[in-house]
Amino acid sequence: MNKSLPPEIATRQQGTLPDLLGVEVLSVDGNGLHAALDIKPHHLAPNGYLHAASIVMLADTSCGYGCMLNLPQGASSFTTIELKSNHLGTAREGRLECTAKPVHLGRTTQVWDATVTAAGKTLALFRCTQMVLWPKA
Repeated sequence: MNKSLPPEIATRQQGTLPDLLGVEVLSVDGNGLHAALDIKPHHLAPNGYLHAASIVMLADTSCGYGCMLNLPQGASSFTTIELKSNHLGTAREGRLECTAKPVHLGRTTQVWDATVTAAGKTLALFRCTQMVLWPKA
């Protein structure tokens, strides 16, 4: 279980894609969230390099957990409605790290930016918009 996440979120991660692919939350604070992923063979594409989807999964998960922890009072959940990633490099082994930071924390949407690195090198820049979901009346 991810000890850096509040227990209710760490429990929700169990058995999901981030859990199965090895996402580990390293820290959470008022400035965002820092997570990591050790690169394993199942994170690679058939060409032997890191699959872009592995990077996007880490970035989107990091931003999603940040969103979850910053939902307005009374909101029931959220969903990603747009994402964009610019890939600047790749890796074959080692550890990916991701820092996710809020850009906009609104009542109906949140916007988050994330940077994914490996060995100090920026691999991707990521931005997503989250729609805040409210209970149906």
